[in-house]
Amino acid sequence: MANKEILLVADVFANEKEIDKELIFQAIESALEAATVKRYENPIKVRVSINRHTGDYVTYRRWQVVEPNPDINGDVEFPGSQTLLEAAQMEEPNIKAGEFIEEEIESVAFCRIAAQTAKQVIIQKVREAERKKIVDAYQDRVGELITGIVKRLEKGSVYLDLGGHVEAYIAREDMIPKEPVRMGDRIRGYLKSVRSESRGPQLFVSRTAPELLIALFRLEVPEVGEGMIDIMGAARDPGSRAKIAVKANDPRLDPVGACVGMRGSRVQAISNELAGERVDIILWNPNEAQFVINAMSPAEIQSIVVDEDKHSMDLAVSTDSLSQAIGRGGQNVRLATELTGWELNIHDSAQVDKNLDAIKSKAIKEFIELLDVDEEIAAVLVEVGLSNIEEIAYIPVEEMLEIEGFDEELVEALRSRAKDALLIKAIASEEKIETSVPSDELLAMEDMDDKLAHELAAKGIVTMDDLAEQAIDDIIEFSGMTEERAGKLIMKARESWFAEDKG
Repeated sequence: MANKEILLVADVFANEKEIDKELIFQAIESALEAATVKRYENPIKVRVSINRHTGDYVTYRRWQVVEPNPDINGDVEFPGSQTLLEAAQMEEPNIKAGEFIEEEIESVAFCRIAAQTAKQVIIQKVREAERKKIVDAYQDRVGELITGIVKRLEKGSVYLDLGGHVEAYIAREDMIPKEPVRMGDRIRGYLKSVRSESRGPQLFVSRTAPELLIALFRLEVPEVGEGMIDIMGAARDPGSRAKIAVKANDPRLDPVGACVGMRGSRVQAISNELAGERVDIILWNPNEAQFVINAMSPAEIQSIVVDEDKHSMDLAVSTDSLSQAIGRGGQNVRLATELTGWELNIHDSAQVDKNLDAIKSKAIKEFIELLDVDEEIAAVLVEVGLSNIEEIAYIPVEEMLEIEGFDEELVEALRSRAKDALLIKAIASEEKIETSVPSDELLAMEDMDDKLAHELAAKGIVTMDDLAEQAIDDIIEFSGMTEERAGKLIMKARESWFAEDKG
């Protein structure tokens, strides 16, 4: 059957929708097949083949070749669309199960596809082709900055018109909180994913991702776009505050100044794009402790202790700067943690110094008693970083001789006394463990239970002073113990030390 209208429809759809004409022909074939099937009371299978040059089309009825089904006496399950292999091979000896035999039948007129069902087939095919075209066009652009015009708003979510009948979707959680957005506004976003789905949005954009901040700096700061400055990371509290770490590849270039721009013009343009989000530009440093100090800006860090095993750092700041270091709702330390990848713990330097003084005082007293030295020598040992008898007993002689005023005779005497003290302590500890029971004050401690107290006593931790001398790692192995609980118990036991210092 010839039909020039088919060629006309294919041309119109292909040109208007900018879709491959072959997809339109396939859609029309599907529509004609659906219209043909409707002519029969029982379900059948048909195939329509359109000549792409003339518009002629032929319709075939199809039967799938199947093996006999033993559950229905060796017959076929769907007689209208299946035939047995044995019967099919009588006409085509080489045919196999799963293939089809066809017979030409009368074709329906093309005008009948004006029926709603046939129309929907073409529309659906066209829609699928359009959506696939969008996915193909944007798949390689994931991670890029894209710009669109706000087309509509739905419950906090935003649909952007990117042009060319392409829409992008910004979910409510990917929008900057409380950002005023109106229809027709032009906004930028970070294309985070492209999904090939039959319905709904396909391009997913974020206004809250740290990558958006990085992309904006690449756009606004030529030195970043040209590779003269590298962005080492970013952290955001969307709409409120952000931190971004930068590094110059040319030692003559100031990366922070370049990103700020003349009178802050560059960083201000980025802040305006992000609904007024304040951006701290941090100088990256290969020394991780220094990088953390930079990331905590504007707070000034007075001391820092690094724990490599736990990948954490304890930062001491002055009492006046404590709230600034932590930030509103913990914002500053949270962003610095996210930017550096280290767990950061903020402490009041006054309290840290107080605790340190108490520990030093305790060590000095121990050295005076166990090493039989005067306070001056004990204080020198503490100042060089020695905090217990074990360290003095086993520290290399060469290191001890580096201490100003220490000679070989004094070093040997100290090491010998330390080893004797350890031996006496070990013997006393063994005797104590054999007969020890927890002291009443240990049993009465807050958060202490009878089982734990007896376990501690069995290991020689009988009194509050014994517990005060422990580290968290020393008692974490006991039943029911967590790091938090261990820390609280030890600090509670050390309260007497602080009380003595005040007295």
